[in-house]
Amino acid sequence: MDLNILNPKIQEFINSNIGFSVSNLALQKNPFSGLDWIQILNQIEAKTKAKTKLPTWFATKNIIYPSKISVEQTSSEKTALYKSSIITGESLIDLTGGFGIDDYYFAQNLKSVVHCEINPALSAIVQHNYVQLNSINIDCQTGDSIEIITRLNKKWDWIYIDPSRRNDSKGKVFMLKDCLPNVPENLNIYFNYSNSILLKTAPLLDISAGLTELSHVKAIHIVALENEVKELLWELHKDYSGTISMKTVNILKTKTEQFEFVLGENEGVTNYTVPQEFLYEPNSAIMKSGGFEEVGLFYDLNKLHKHSHLYTNSSLVSFPGRIFEIEKSISYNKTDMKAFLEGKKINITTRNFPDSVENIRKKWKIKEGGNQYCFFTTDVNDNKIVLICKKI
Repeated sequence: MDLNILNPKIQEFINSNIGFSVSNLALQKNPFSGLDWIQILNQIEAKTKAKTKLPTWFATKNIIYPSKISVEQTSSEKTALYKSSIITGESLIDLTGGFGIDDYYFAQNLKSVVHCEINPALSAIVQHNYVQLNSINIDCQTGDSIEIITRLNKKWDWIYIDPSRRNDSKGKVFMLKDCLPNVPENLNIYFNYSNSILLKTAPLLDISAGLTELSHVKAIHIVALENEVKELLWELHKDYSGTISMKTVNILKTKTEQFEFVLGENEGVTNYTVPQEFLYEPNSAIMKSGGFEEVGLFYDLNKLHKHSHLYTNSSLVSFPGRIFEIEKSISYNKTDMKAFLEGKKINITTRNFPDSVENIRKKWKIKEGGNQYCFFTTDVNDNKIVLICKKI
């Protein structure tokens, strides 16, 4: 970590170039002798990325950033804040500290947090940044996490782990055993030091596959940000063998949508019907959870088709997802498409439909945008239909 990067003139240069093309800046001559030009460019690129993702870090003076990839891979502040709401007690050890966003928010609710990071340079950067952020109850430890937790030899209220995929696992099916650290292999060791583990995985992980690798799962949190699933959070509790709660969270600018159900306990019967007055599209967190029957039953909605995962009814209800008023339902045929949609400017979504959005636009000369929304889908009678809607 080169503290010369904190020179006021260099910091002023970095801040004045936020948002500019680093590729173009790289062609210029380094205006600061004695400091690597690549290092300065990296600060510009990483800080640009942090502007919306990490506003607290962005707004704090003398923050040092690691590589752009580290900033890209770290939790956003909004998802870190959600994670901190899960944790209770007084202490936590993070075995995969990284850039330390999660630990900063854990430390808001706990007396003590330990940040473990195997990369000495990254650990030094994080420790420096915590001083700037006035986060005084986080202890940064450098080295292998198993060695650190063994050496410290104490009981923690929580262990937090965010494993990363090994380089040689590219192209393979995403399995936890292919990550570092190997959580399934080390689970018994971890439970020697805490009764509660919070595990973060990428949304790429199949939930059923995760359940085959992990034991003692009490809850799974599916966290989306602006309707894009960002992470899966697995609560593991020592000796737990009961039901598993599936908690879906979609963090939006003005609200947070939440829906919860118990995995494998749905005993209701879904009703199917032709489109009625309103159309409901579940958010991405619910779609990832697989709770298609549960959400329909909870909100007393009817499904259009077993595989469409679109819902309808004749009265408006609050719902965790997008809601539309159906203005018209047409058959997907040449006559109706030419009469109602060809050449128009429309937002298109496909659900359980044989053609892609791109092909539909090309075939019917439909432009993107406007205030009208069309769902190309399949109804209860297996007919291909188009729902022309207005968003509510």
